[in-house]
Formats: sequence, C-alpha cells, structure tokens
Amino acid sequence: MSSLDAARELLARHPIIDGHNDLPFALRELVNYDLDAYDVGRRQDRSHTDLVRLAEGGVGAQFWSVFVPSGWAGERAVTATFEQIDVVLRMAERYPDRMVLARTADDVRQAWRAGRLASLMGAEGGHSIDCSLAVLRAMASLGVKYLTLTHNDNVPWADSATDVPVLGGLNDFGREVVAELNRLGVLVDLSHVSPDTMRDALAASSVPVIFSHSSARAVCDHVRNVPDDVLSSLAGNGGVCMVTFVPYFVSEECRAFEVEVKAAMAERGEDPGDWQAWTAAIARAEAAGTPRPVATVAQVADHIEHVREVAGLAHVGIGGDYDGCDQLPQGLEDVTGYPALIAELMGRKWSEVELAALTGENLLRVLADTSR
Repeated sequence: MSSLDAARELLARHPIIDGHNDLPFALRELVNYDLDAYDVGRRQDRSHTDLVRLAEGGVGAQFWSVFVPSGWAGERAVTATFEQIDVVLRMAERYPDRMVLARTADDVRQAWRAGRLASLMGAEGGHSIDCSLAVLRAMASLGVKYLTLTHNDNVPWADSATDVPVLGGLNDFGREVVAELNRLGVLVDLSHVSPDTMRDALAASSVPVIFSHSSARAVCDHVRNVPDDVLSSLAGNGGVCMVTFVPYFVSEECRAFEVEVKAAMAERGEDPGDWQAWTAAIARAEAAGTPRPVATVAQVADHIEHVREVAGLAHVGIGGDYDGCDQLPQGLEDVTGYPALIAELMGRKWSEVELAALTGENLLRVLADTSR
C-alpha cells in the first residue's frame, strides 16, 4: 500500500476538521452567490473547494469563513457578513444528503455517522459586528461558531497583527466581547491578532481559544504566526492552534518574497491590500527575474511538529485557508491535498492516535468544552 493510500484510509477513520475555508467569499466574487451558476456539489476548477474534492481530501468537518474585507466598515460589513452566512445556510439546504449544519461536537459526530460533511461557520474579523454585542448575538443565533477578533486592520477594541498597534492588545470593550463569546459558546479565534491581543484574550477567556489558521512564528517569522510564549500558554488554556498552509506564513523564502514585493509596491504608492495591484506586482517581480518561491508539504509538517513540541499534542490542528490565498504549497494545491500532509507525518512516525488528535479530536474536545 502506498503512503497516500494509507493516509486516505486513516482519514476515513479520523476525518479532517479544517478550521478555515473562504469558499463563501469566493462564491460572492465568482457568481454573486448564485449556486446554480457555480454548483459546489460538482467538481469545479475556479476555486480550491467543492464537495467532491472535500470528500476526496478526507475532510469530515469544515469551518466556512463568513468573511468580509476589513476595509468594509459599519453597516456594509454587517450586511455582507449576513450574506455570507446566508450562502452557507443555502448550501446546506441545497445538498442535504451531503452536508449538514453543525455547532457542537455531538453534531459533528452525528454528521459523520450519517456520511455527511459537518458545516460550521466562523466570522473572520471583529469589524463584522460593528462594535455591537447584539449583532454578535444575532450571528451566534444563526450558527456562527467562532469570531476572529480582527482581520488585517485594527478594530476599535483590538489590535491586529498587520496594523500599527494602538491599544497594546484589548481594551475594556474587547474584554466584553471575549466574555460574551464565552457566554454564547462561540470560540474566540486569535488568528490575525497581534501578540499582545493574543495574550490579553487568553487572560480574559474562561474557556479554550483557537487559532483557526495560523502557523508557528519560530519556524517562519511572519507577524501572522504565533510566538512560542503564546503557544506554550495553550496548554493551560486548553486551546488549539490550527496550522495553516498559506505559503507566506509557512516558508521563510516565501515570506521574504512577500516583503520584497510589498516594498516595491510601497515605492510606487500602491496598496498591497488591493488584490489586482498585488497580483500585478508579483508578475512584475517575476518578470524582473525574482521567481516566486514555492512552499512544501514538509514545511507545513515542520510547523505542525513545532506546535506539538511547544504547546503539546492536544493543542494542534489544521486550518488550510483554501480559497483565501492565491498560492498554496506544492502538493496542497486544493482540498484534495490533506492525505499528502498526513502521509508526510506518517513518514515522521506519527501514530494513528497522534494523527487522530491532529485531524479532529483536539478540536472536538474544544467544541465540547465551549458549547452552550
């Protein structure tokens, strides 16, 4: 039996629970949420994700990111987030024999027994609630299971990893948000936030937190990754860092390329947050003789092993960020790639029990510990 076949067999017993997938926003951009125009129940070629490929990749539960850009403020952000929630609800309604909405660990296990994909939702960025706990409660009532406290920009109550610090972490309202998330049974997601916000949120949270799609800063020194002191604190908190596949967060070579491209954009007065400008800048860099580096499955595995070493086996998971980035590591180009990662870890002598913890059991424990 090949290593990939062995990995697929293991995933049939212990499916992946992935922490972050941006297919809902891809559907907005591709077809304005028209599920007739883009049938995710069939194999597609304009996204990283569809139900056919999720099954092939051994994914048993998916957190769909109900994301809107952090530059969208106020009512626009709230409305667009509810549109994102709506398309996830409509996907579940459209494919009732293949996917089902889930909120709890029991819901996930029940979906698996029925042979269906468990679908959960996470709101990516505190700007989505427009500083309103009432909006947060409404999102929770519709099934949103985590809130990423910031996206790429600060919010009035929390600092982002990729913005200039203002608060030095959370302010009092930020701590209220964390308390309300705890009360509602909605996970506090610390991907995208500054290290000080991570530390403040861990101090404020009475239940386990997650990083839905972050990697280890000691392995790749990107501001989006998690420092070792924060990883160490997960053992006491009970939380999980779900390692991501984004090449800039995985590979030092890819991170250096990103820094170089952003510097060139800054010289031209361009905004790296402008997707078209970013794509054009990458093309210019390559045309000028700077090839874009490629991350590898082995590098992703290095992050997983580092999180395991520092935080402990019980505190590591997977959050690919498919359909949320323009390039992925070689071998992980779409959601069929998870067996390649599991095969790599099997080659590093991970046992079935250890792999089961990584693929889903750790996150199921967090769901059980936080559900209301």
